[in-house]
This record gives sequence, C-alpha cells and structure tokens, in this order.
Amino acid sequence: MDIQLKRGLLDVCVLAAIQNKDSYGYQMIKELKPYVELSESTLYTILKRLETANMLTVRTVEHSGRLRKYYHITEAGRKRINNFKDEWKEILSIYRFITKEDDENA
Repeated sequence: MDIQLKRGLLDVCVLAAIQNKDSYGYQMIKELKPYVELSESTLYTILKRLETANMLTVRTVEHSGRLRKYYHITEAGRKRINNFKDEWKEILSIYRFITKEDDENA
C-alpha cells in the first residue's frame, strides 16, 4: 500500500478511536487491533502529529500511581473524519471503475 495513503488512513483511524470518548494509548491499540495492526511507537508518532495539527488535545491524569495521557478529539479532528468520509466515497467510485473488468470477466 502507498505509504502516504496508509499514513492518512491510520491518522483517521486514531481520530475515530477517540471520537466518542477520550482514550489513552494502550486502550486505542486494543480497540484498533481487530482492524489494523499498530505498534506503540507508530501510535505515539501519529498522536504527536495529530496534536501538532490541532486535531486532538492531551491531558495527563494520575492512574494507579502512574501518569496516563488521555487524548481528546478537537473540532479540527472531527472535520478530518468527515472529510475522509467524503473522500472515501470518491475512492470507492474509482475502485469500482478499476475493478469493473474483473467483475465482468468473473
């Protein structure tokens, strides 16, 4: 898969993981696991990039004597999810065009 396409997909997956409730890294990895394999180092790189782009905010909370970072989606993050949904409709249309011959030959 094209690296830029995959990067964009992973960004949106992470935003989707926090769109309904704030979450922390390990929980996001568990939630995303049935859909996409994501290492901790990759996740935290994505989270930092999304924070820099103002698509999420971070707050630190003490939990069982340790500090845990919780991530919260911003309006810009929600807008990115909605833009992705619109873009995906176009991608699906292109996919159907590309695979049209495959369907006709099946």
